[in-house]
Order: sequence, then C-alpha cells, then structure tokens
Amino acid sequence: MTMRNRTPQRREQGSALVVGMILLLVLTLLAVSGMNTASTELVMAGNEQFQENAFQSAEMGIEQALRNGAFNPGTAIENFPATTVAGTTYDTYTANITPQPGPNIPHGAMWGNRLDSFSTFHFEVQSQGQSARNATTTHTQGMFVIAPYDPGSPPPLAGGPTDLSAPAP
Repeated sequence: MTMRNRTPQRREQGSALVVGMILLLVLTLLAVSGMNTASTELVMAGNEQFQENAFQSAEMGIEQALRNGAFNPGTAIENFPATTVAGTTYDTYTANITPQPGPNIPHGAMWGNRLDSFSTFHFEVQSQGQSARNATTTHTQGMFVIAPYDPGSPPPLAGGPTDLSAPAP
C-alpha cells in the first residue's frame, strides 16, 4: 500500500472570522455603553453644579435683602427685583421681605424685660435663586428688629407678668 498525502476536509472554514466578528461586536457594545455612561455622568455633574449655583444665588438674595431692606413693619411686602449675580450669565435671584404675622403688628417685649422697654417686629426673608437648566432653589430666613416701645404692642401672655424679676401677684 502506498501512502498518499491526503489533506483532511475542513468543515471549519471561516469559523475564525465569525468568532472574531462576534468578539468585535461585543467590544463595540462595551465601548458604546461606556461612552453613554460617561456622558450621562457628565450631564449629572453639570446639573449638580447648576443646582449649587442656584443655591448660592438664593443665599446672595437673602444677604442682599438683609443688607438693603427697609424692614418697615407698615408695608405688606418689600420686593427686590430679579438681579443677576455679578460675574455670571445665568444665575439670578429675587427676594422679598414680609412682616410676620402681618403689617403693623408689633410683638410684646421678650421675657425678662419690662413691657415698656421695647417692641419686636418679626420678618420673613425669602429668596429664590435660579441658574441654567431650570435649577431653582428657595430659601427662607426669619429675623426680627428690636424697636422702641410701642403702646400698641400686646403683652407676651395676656394677664401674666412681663418682668421675671417682679414677684407674681
């Protein structure tokens, strides 16, 4: 018998190409998914920055209202118009000062003081800061002004002593 050089039949022709294409497809999907995740995280970081800018704008509005407010208990509401924060393009704030609980109502002297010593006028300062991408935040702060005695000021508790150093009847 003579031996012939026979080449075995290959039924696997092209399988390396198919496996390579599948691996290339998987790697492409992973790369696209990674890019989408990175761009989403970039947008989220930008939104967080704009929210922080709105927060700081609202704080600036409170500071400016406290600095420039008339704090007149006779007015219903003192409004401050929309103002752009210096050095920015999109960051703005509005503020208002509202007497509490309403205009022209002084509160009595605080405990430990005589009723005819002073009156306190309470105010609520509210500021709304805005930035890009509709980032908005609202801050509210209460404060009071001590003023000379007002005879229209009610005592802290009707019928009770207003001076803790005075003996009770």
